[in-house]
Amino acid sequence: MMDEQSTVGRAVVSAGNADPKIRVRDVSKTFSVRGIDTLALQSTSLDVAQGEFVSLVGPSGCGKSTILNMIAGLLSPTSGEVFYGGAPVRALNGRAGYMTQKDTLLPWRTAEANIRLPLELACRDVSQSQIRDRVADIMQLVGLTGFEKHYPAELSGGMRKRVSLARILIYEPETLLMDEPFGALDAQLKLLMHDLLQRLAQQRKMTVLFVTHDLAEAIALSDRVFVMSARPGRIRVAREIPLGRPRDVFTVRFVDTFSHLHEELWHELKDEVQKGTDV
Repeated sequence: MMDEQSTVGRAVVSAGNADPKIRVRDVSKTFSVRGIDTLALQSTSLDVAQGEFVSLVGPSGCGKSTILNMIAGLLSPTSGEVFYGGAPVRALNGRAGYMTQKDTLLPWRTAEANIRLPLELACRDVSQSQIRDRVADIMQLVGLTGFEKHYPAELSGGMRKRVSLARILIYEPETLLMDEPFGALDAQLKLLMHDLLQRLAQQRKMTVLFVTHDLAEAIALSDRVFVMSARPGRIRVAREIPLGRPRDVFTVRFVDTFSHLHEELWHELKDEVQKGTDV
């Protein structure tokens, strides 16, 4: 059984691309709280290629969200370096959209008004008619036509997730950073959002780095899955997911390859989950 990143092999952790969209190199992160230092992430390296869909799975506290926050420019590594598009990330990364489990919609704004907010804040040179057209296009793309004037409290959980996704897509990020975005949804709504996300990612050729506790979700969506160890987190194993594209997320779980992958990766993950509960 592989229990160190060095035993996995650089060729597996790498996207096989000489110039990946995202490159994390020997990154560690220590948090200090009331004078107590906690090593959350330990000497971690990974690459994500342009247009690739990669998931991070692992126990709570293993540094999955920390990696996203460093790529987004919200945190700096204690050691090591994070690169985006070949340049070191030293400030807020405006080329990546960030979606979390909490939808963060403004309750006093309609779905339409929530979606156009990024354009109002950042695109002063875009006319109101252009904003209206872009909002209408993106709402149609994510299946929200007819819900323009609904407030968040009037929408289902799945619809609020669509609004959150549309609000990110409206400014056309080239990368999506997603931190358990569908964790609060029931199984049926989650599948619908999986289908929407993977179709949009393929259509727009977006790079996606997706954090989840759900191994089946990771396998169903991803081109590669990274299993992380318990804290201090590191890449325990990286596995390509040979399920092809386009992918039917509604039926892929019944394919033999899916079952074999799930069994293999769960074998690597279960010990780390147990360690995480003992920390």
